[in-house]
Amino acid sequence: MKHSGFSGRIGVAREDITPPIGIYCRNWGAAKHDAAEGVHRPLTLTALTLQPDWQTKPLVLVDADLGWWADMPFGRKFSRRALAELGLHAPQYIFAFSHTHSAPPLCDPEPQWQGGELLPAYAEKVYTAVVAASHKALAAAQPATLEWHSGRCSLASNRDLRDGERIVCGYNPEIHADDTVVVGRVTDAADKIIATIANYACHPTTLGWQNRLISPDFVGAMRETMQQETGAPAMFLQGASGDLSPRYQYVGDTGVADAHGRQLGFAALATLADMEPVGHEFVYDSIVESGTPLATWKRQPYPVSRELRASVQTVELPLKDWPAAAELKRQYEACPDRTIAERLRRKLRVREALGDDKTYPLQIWAWRVGDAVIVGSFVEAYSCLQQELRMRFPERMIVWILVHGAIGYLPPASLYDEEVYQVWQTPFERGGLEALTDAAETAVRALLSDK
Repeated sequence: MKHSGFSGRIGVAREDITPPIGIYCRNWGAAKHDAAEGVHRPLTLTALTLQPDWQTKPLVLVDADLGWWADMPFGRKFSRRALAELGLHAPQYIFAFSHTHSAPPLCDPEPQWQGGELLPAYAEKVYTAVVAASHKALAAAQPATLEWHSGRCSLASNRDLRDGERIVCGYNPEIHADDTVVVGRVTDAADKIIATIANYACHPTTLGWQNRLISPDFVGAMRETMQQETGAPAMFLQGASGDLSPRYQYVGDTGVADAHGRQLGFAALATLADMEPVGHEFVYDSIVESGTPLATWKRQPYPVSRELRASVQTVELPLKDWPAAAELKRQYEACPDRTIAERLRRKLRVREALGDDKTYPLQIWAWRVGDAVIVGSFVEAYSCLQQELRMRFPERMIVWILVHGAIGYLPPASLYDEEVYQVWQTPFERGGLEALTDAAETAVRALLSDK
């Protein structure tokens, strides 16, 4: 990979989106509580705006400490409203969720939810933060350069562990996990860092059903670690983590989440320290004859791209033959078991969002940012997707992210013969991951085309 830069106008701004104590915050079937009883760390929302020049409409990337839209139609309304107020089209706006499992669900409340009456006002707070941070970032935009580099972090582990006849969701030491961390560095005209980005695939499930606190999970300490060193806002972009999580997880101890965050933060800082000076690449120079022939390399400037393109493509994914929404609703309302009822509720909401068709037109957001490509969708794909895309584009920096929430998993076709959570949870039939991978490749190639 020779270089991955973008030069243009870049702005960054942050808003606090910490919800009130007492809000409904039950995200685990095994949880014994419904409402949050305190705050571990604040939740934040950060906007990054990108423009080749001040006259061009921006691309707006929002990173938020949120889990998912618990109601996809609710999320669509939210996005349409934000696009209208910001004056953007759908390809220009990406709302990236960290996927923390310790934040309130974004949806209209159900009558039985303790603290559910606080959800509408909280959703409005998040919306206000999206608009405010985007406007502030645009107002603060300045000539800047965004460059990327990849490193390694061992926080993530494979979480498909065979136990007898089934595969359970937890640390599997036998399978190597994708440990790639991709770091973005934003610098101003004086080469001072004004923002950093860490793209990493790992479920924020350090804190499990025992935790009763609002928390960004490991992402909070990751940002703090990076910001203490750089003095600039740090963003987090969740990667393809359907099969990845910390090996030590499902705890109530927030200190474990903070330790995980520091681990990722220091790995990202090491990657940052390994980057070349702004606007430079490392190239082979010549041979110097000595006691042995010495290969010399040098740093030299490269022309930093001002290319900025965005698109939204769709791919038709096959759906399972689930019961109709009316039948799932009947099962949910009749279920006396809290854990099983929570599974049915989520299944019902997904069925309602996707409809009763045989396929679903899944959207793929793709941005060309200089020589790099940011691409993602609102499914929890297995990490082999991002690994495959990187292999198909070895000369490009590919940043895969979870965008606009998460509606279901996409495991590889071979797992559909197994009794595994990600297979029976997802509404998508066998072959969905492979179809998305090919469609994402097509979207990337279209952005890189000179046409």
